[in-house]
Amino acid sequence: MFKELYSFTITDTQEIEEKSKEKRKNDKGVEEEVEVTKKVKKEIPVKFILKEPSRRELEEADMEYSIEMSRCIKKGILTKAMLAKKYSDTGGLLSESDANKLVDLYAELADLEGDYTKKTLTNRDVKKLPPKVKEQIDSLAAKVAICRRDIVTLESSYQTLFSHTADTKAQNRIILWYLTHLTYTQQGDGEPAEFFEGDTFDSKTDSYYQKDEGEDALFSAASGKLTSILSYWYFSNNPAKEDFDKILNDIDNPS
Repeated sequence: MFKELYSFTITDTQEIEEKSKEKRKNDKGVEEEVEVTKKVKKEIPVKFILKEPSRRELEEADMEYSIEMSRCIKKGILTKAMLAKKYSDTGGLLSESDANKLVDLYAELADLEGDYTKKTLTNRDVKKLPPKVKEQIDSLAAKVAICRRDIVTLESSYQTLFSHTADTKAQNRIILWYLTHLTYTQQGDGEPAEFFEGDTFDSKTDSYYQKDEGEDALFSAASGKLTSILSYWYFSNNPAKEDFDKILNDIDNPS
């Protein structure tokens, strides 16, 4: 059984077959008990579970991020670092101090992610890691999360400016990867099942858009919450369950 990152429950209205016993007269006029099956609509609680990603899944998601970044840059889309450097040199919508700070943060993030990748690639078997190496990897992961958070905080004032950069598109891609690979549903005492069908990212993405375009009621009720939780998790440093609870509460009870 996988380790759970977070879970929440949504009530889904489903049409199910319900069996009951009724007394009816047969052709001979004799009353007898018969089994009747009727289709009825019932509200069924469905548990959504976000699986905690394994180290291999983290590496696969990061690879997808890199592929999307490369694809965007080849199409001529600027990265956030390029855009910040441009404004730090020429001025514009971004203040000089903010632009310089972002340039430094992007450089720091690139170094940290490079160190993290080297450590994880050379130490694939997590269970056999020496305590010191595991501590170094966990420390790097925490620093990456903090750096990402600082960047997001600073960029929030210039949201429109950075919304069409290669980084933003790659971040959206990696969130979609996590969403389609880590989302499971469970009804009653049944086993958790993958919510998005398919064996590859492309097939899971197809399943995502089919549910979206097909106006799947369960998908519509859960997708916003799942995306918000995963985005917060991705940009935060070891968020607690209470942080996710607050996110859902804000979604369910907008001010």
